[in-house]
Amino acid sequence: MTDASASAPTSPDVPPSKMRQVVAASAAGTVFEWYDFFVYAVIADVIRANFFTGLPDAQAFVFTLLTFAVGFIVRPIGALVFGKIGDSTGRKGAFLITITIMGVSTFAIGLLPTAKDIGVWAPILLVAMRVLQGFALGGEYGGAAIYVAEHAPAHRRGSATGWIQGTASIGLIGALAVVLGTRAGMGEAAFGDWGWRIPFLVSIALLGISVWIRLQLEESPAFKKLQHEGGVSKRAYAESFTEWRNLKIVLLALFGVMMAQGVVWYTAHFYSQFYLERILKIDSQTVNLIMITVVLISAPLYILFARLSDTLGRKPVMLFGMLLMLALYFPGFHYITRAGNPALAEASERTPVIVYANPADCTFQLDLTGGAQQFATACDIARSALSNAGVSYTTVDAPIGERARVVIGDLAEIESVSAVGQSASEIRATRAAFADRLRNALSEAGYPTAAPGAMQDWSFAEIARVFGEKWGVIGMMALFIIAACALYGPQAAALVELFPTRIRYTAMSLPYHVGTGWFGGLLPAIVFAINTATGSIYMGLWFPAIVTAIAAVVTFLFWPETKDRDIHV
Repeated sequence: MTDASASAPTSPDVPPSKMRQVVAASAAGTVFEWYDFFVYAVIADVIRANFFTGLPDAQAFVFTLLTFAVGFIVRPIGALVFGKIGDSTGRKGAFLITITIMGVSTFAIGLLPTAKDIGVWAPILLVAMRVLQGFALGGEYGGAAIYVAEHAPAHRRGSATGWIQGTASIGLIGALAVVLGTRAGMGEAAFGDWGWRIPFLVSIALLGISVWIRLQLEESPAFKKLQHEGGVSKRAYAESFTEWRNLKIVLLALFGVMMAQGVVWYTAHFYSQFYLERILKIDSQTVNLIMITVVLISAPLYILFARLSDTLGRKPVMLFGMLLMLALYFPGFHYITRAGNPALAEASERTPVIVYANPADCTFQLDLTGGAQQFATACDIARSALSNAGVSYTTVDAPIGERARVVIGDLAEIESVSAVGQSASEIRATRAAFADRLRNALSEAGYPTAAPGAMQDWSFAEIARVFGEKWGVIGMMALFIIAACALYGPQAAALVELFPTRIRYTAMSLPYHVGTGWFGGLLPAIVFAINTATGSIYMGLWFPAIVTAIAAVVTFLFWPETKDRDIHV
């Protein structure tokens, strides 16, 4: 990989006032699109209750995570479609289309009938809207980042594009704020019944504002120059993915920075949230407060690390983020367990749990169809009940024909139940009954049913109390966020500088959305399934850890320093 900065970089003649308008307009539209995408994640529990009520609990949760992930899975398709549009007809038109599709599909989710109204068609329609959201977002990031970078002075590209990076945190803050405000205003019962629609419906007003702002923009200087010189690509796909000089850059971007970006960012922002609430049993209001706090911390950090990359270089700042997160994965989550629910950590050490089961009776509980399997064997029912309770366990082989059983230290032994051959409703009842029996036995053995110190309301006194009790969790989460921001902050500038102008939109967008969409979007479901299969609440962390380590090596060995490149040639 050679550095393309053979000559001094040039800069477009963009007045400071115009540059501020470009950054503000691009960032405002991207904030809206991230708000749309994150609203679903914030209320995934309510969505599950309204759209997947016919599935067993553990499977329904995995399927809900996968419904969240389906928007990420289709993002590379959107990247290819809108990348071609952006490279052929211009940056501005491409991200006007993306924002419109995103806004309309988000608004439509707020109008969907639920499973009790139309049965299986409810999740089908929900998935369709998520597909449209992911398709639109696939073209958004590349367009906004490229548009800003192609306007920015050469020595401030990191600083300028850092605002685009920060839009993800601002969008998440907006989603959390609207959801919390709606929940507090109408109460949990009404919110679960119909109030969950409001965060989706208000997006239509935001769509109108965002489209109006973007209509005021002009085409980027780099694309105008390309048009004037007759250099616009007519074969963006072929040039990007069949010519080795460009394909090797695409592969470097994917297996270097982007693969790490997917797992680091989504571990810090989404899996950690799932871990606090689902595994450690910290109440949802406390988790929301923690997430709002760390996301607020993250907003200026994107800009800080992006600016640092203008001085120190993109590569060292991004590598710092990868290595910091790599050092934090296992000790960080162990620390969060002890700080967030010390009784659970103590019970796991004092009273270990063992599942005795025939290996042939145990399956890997990751069902991509959301209903093809019911996971009804005695082993599956026992292990999923323990996973849902946030309890680590060891699986020991039992003789063929012997029913799975759960042994809780030397205090209790509970034989599991089999629901094979039962109807869906019978399976749910069987699983629920066993989970209740197991929960009671775990409680008598000292395993907590919930983390202590649940947040009662949103008064200043209550918020201060939670901060005082959960400062350790917040501190470790802040370290996760620092790692994610160091990797993500300089990333837009680094990617724009890596690719030639004529195929920049197409070639850059694909690895970005494969890395963040597939590796990041699927991460919560994959980690949860690995945890269930192995019995350890930490074992699934090997997935992001291995991916991050591979990406760090690739980046260190092959990624060129690009901060001084001329992107207008």
